[in-house]
Amino acid sequence: MATRRRSGIGDTDSLTTWVGWVAFAGIVMATVGILNVIQGFVAVFNDDYYTPVDSGPVATIDYAVWGWVLVGFGVLLMVTGYGVVFGRTWADVVGVVLAVGDAILNFAFMSAYPIWSAMALALDVIVIYAVAVHGREAKVLRTA
Repeated sequence: MATRRRSGIGDTDSLTTWVGWVAFAGIVMATVGILNVIQGFVAVFNDDYYTPVDSGPVATIDYAVWGWVLVGFGVLLMVTGYGVVFGRTWADVVGVVLAVGDAILNFAFMSAYPIWSAMALALDVIVIYAVAVHGREAKVLRTA
């Protein structure tokens, strides 16, 4: 019995372990999106929660507006994470842009929550690398 081999993007020989990392990146994006939605609602309903105790904030903002920005950003991250897991090309592009934006947003809150912000920045770097360099490998699973 002869086996049929495909070449190009659907070639199963090009499948590597990075497919797992790309799936992990999509799951992380969706999870961070859920956490952003929760943080956004906390900022909307409790203005003083994110105010740093020792020093002033990096930027002077209205936390209710910031909360709605986080809610919207979280929804975008959840939808894009779903697309990354299933190998959608648009999700790769949007995912990298959103991960960079999320890194910038978390850097803005570094003085208020240094541990959470550092962890989020590290996860954003993993997401950016996995999706930008190996995002195409998730398409192999979709076409195989």
